[in-house]
Amino acid sequence: MSGNGGAATTAEENGSKMRVIRVGTRKSQLARIQTDTVVAMLKALYPGIQFEIIAMSTTGDKILDTALSKIGEKSLFTKELENALEKNEVDLVVHSLKDVPTILPPGFTIGAICKRENPCDAVVFHPKFIGKTLETLPEKSAVGTSSLRRVAQLQRKFPHLEFKSIRGNLNTRLRKLDELQEFSAIVLAVAGLQRMGWQNRVGQILHPEECMYAVGQGALAVEVRAKDQDILDLVSVLHDPETLLRCIAERAFLRHLEGGCSVPVAVHTVMKDGQLYLTGGVWSLDGSDSMQETMQATIQVPVQQEDGPEDDPQLVGITARNIPRGAQLAAENLGISLASLLLNKGAKNILDVARQLNDVR
Repeated sequence: MSGNGGAATTAEENGSKMRVIRVGTRKSQLARIQTDTVVAMLKALYPGIQFEIIAMSTTGDKILDTALSKIGEKSLFTKELENALEKNEVDLVVHSLKDVPTILPPGFTIGAICKRENPCDAVVFHPKFIGKTLETLPEKSAVGTSSLRRVAQLQRKFPHLEFKSIRGNLNTRLRKLDELQEFSAIVLAVAGLQRMGWQNRVGQILHPEECMYAVGQGALAVEVRAKDQDILDLVSVLHDPETLLRCIAERAFLRHLEGGCSVPVAVHTVMKDGQLYLTGGVWSLDGSDSMQETMQATIQVPVQQEDGPEDDPQLVGITARNIPRGAQLAAENLGISLASLLLNKGAKNILDVARQLNDVR
């Protein structure tokens, strides 16, 4: 049973009782694929446990006529799943890490961050523009994206294009692109397209020098009840050390900037030869004003090991007792230091103006 008498139950199989762990997920096809991936890893590790998937809709899934940045709710894609966790209706939930706020509600923690897929963005073109790039699209072509971060960076690089909001899950957005004549192209995360098996639709990959990505993009997170030590231990083996440390740095950067989806903030991280490099940037809504810097810290990608107990093991909402604490703190400090550098150079003014303009648009 789960450590706090939660939703873990038992089921009869071949006359013997199997432990059942309930896994919460959003209802979209991509969310189900991502959850199935995590559950498959857990089944391989724990063949004696049965996993039951429970799908539900979130606020972000229901409100489709408003840009995400205008809704004003930080936990658009996580709140309903956390409610189910709190009520012991599920034992763990699977999220795209980029949807998880850097400050979690009390009582919850991210118990695992799985190995990251390609974190970059991709351009998918309308069939009549296949073979084109953003640079070669005709003047005033409409490009769909629901992300202020993408618009701010791409508008600056491709001023001949017009960027328009597009909402809905991946299936809906691709259908809008292909069937309506409204968009010449749309911008989506490479990882989502890969997980859906739609790699053949990728017409252009936007590398970080063209468009830096969202904090945590491409990584999956497993959220659990913070005091449910049994479930925490069960999922912690899924932590990928390099992904974890990169994402701690990215989330610390975003948290210290007090950013979110209502302002254009983007990152790029690289781990090489014991060094973690973090590039972070902030933009005005139209991309005309921007600021970015790169910092690095010495962090050896650790072998998994058990640290001693901590009163509060969480860093930016993440618990990873099986990864050396010193490496995690170094990653967090890197994110905070980079954010402080940008704030000292005037980033707060860019972000404040972006928030104000977003509120009145």
